[in-house]
Amino acid sequence: MMGGFNSGLDIEKSYYLATANPAPSYPPLEGEVDADLVVVGGGCTGLSAALHAAERGLKVVLLEGGKIGWGASGRNGGQIIPGLRKGAAELVKSFGREQGRALFNLAVEARGLVLGLIERHAIDCDLRLTGQVVGAIAPSDMPAFEAEAECRASVMDYHDTEVLSAAQARAAVDTPYLGALFNKGAGHMHTLNYTLGLARATAAAGVTIHENSIAVSLDRSNGIRVGTAKGAVRARHAVLAGDALLTGLEPRVNSRIMPIGNYIVATEPLADASAIIPSNAAVCDTRFVVNYYRLSADGRLLFGGGERYTPTPPADIPAFVRPHVEQTFPQLKGRRIDYAWGGLVSVTTSRLPHVGRIGEVYFAHGYSGKGVILSTLSGKLLAEAISGETARFDLFSTMSPLPFPGGAALRGPLYVLGMLWYAMRDRLRQ
Repeated sequence: MMGGFNSGLDIEKSYYLATANPAPSYPPLEGEVDADLVVVGGGCTGLSAALHAAERGLKVVLLEGGKIGWGASGRNGGQIIPGLRKGAAELVKSFGREQGRALFNLAVEARGLVLGLIERHAIDCDLRLTGQVVGAIAPSDMPAFEAEAECRASVMDYHDTEVLSAAQARAAVDTPYLGALFNKGAGHMHTLNYTLGLARATAAAGVTIHENSIAVSLDRSNGIRVGTAKGAVRARHAVLAGDALLTGLEPRVNSRIMPIGNYIVATEPLADASAIIPSNAAVCDTRFVVNYYRLSADGRLLFGGGERYTPTPPADIPAFVRPHVEQTFPQLKGRRIDYAWGGLVSVTTSRLPHVGRIGEVYFAHGYSGKGVILSTLSGKLLAEAISGETARFDLFSTMSPLPFPGGAALRGPLYVLGMLWYAMRDRLRQ
């Protein structure tokens, strides 16, 4: 688990690591220890599960294969977007009015949970609650935006969404979208510093954290035993929270996610940053292969984009992402790129999270690009379920996606074919 899948993705060249707050190192696991709960994965899902379980009185040991936050939680775009990858209208269509509303409102709760943790534990993470702009790239996007805003207001009782005209969208972000959907409840933050702050709170709550402790085995023959190269944790319960980096421990979990390479650059500080995104909102567009971007606290453009459907990284990440930056903002042509890095996003067949349990092994992953705050909520739901409060966990479990077709050998090639089709469709829509 959590071995070399992020090799070549240049976390050491990321803006987040360069501006990370000081954080302690945690020793590798050595020898055998006992716990009530063993958590595999030191990102926001695992840290949240560990923190909330410890606050409920459980003895918790957390195993991280590398460094805390060096997986998706410390590499992503940092966009705080309440909700799920499927919008309110899609949830109602898929699950019905009542269940769709319940799923949407529970997902929106992630925002308040994360903001509460930031405040309670004094996490310094460049928090900006400036909203989110979803830019329309095709005329058909605008009626869909109207329907989504209406559904959020009338069915979900969520009134922080409005549809922007092309002129209003241009006033929020200086690129020619045909219009936009604006979510006032959204924002952005320094995702690695948030994760490191969550780890600090988790350790303070009594959780034992071990870094550089790759989980290599999961034995359920007599309770639960998770083994590493130099030790093992015996426990009553386990949480698998490795997301795209989780391999080998439980095939029934792995079969429902597909790891996809994701790449971000940070420009030099821009003197005209406020002219690029006057609203300072988090921004994305309606492409199936999404461009997403925002400003950093020191005035850089952090931009993620490009069509890469396998974990194999491009040879030159800045050169790979630059064309997408300059297509979106021609005025930034030739600007220096100071940082460039990648990571793995886990997607599911439904683009909804995979949350569930197999006996006393609990798991949550497959956020499909919505994991910045949804991961923290999912970790809390796991801790609730382990403590016997299963209602909210059971609700999220109803979203369980189907396995990818073709098994381990064919799911990658079949997925690539599907993504290529959607990429072609994006080009035809514009």
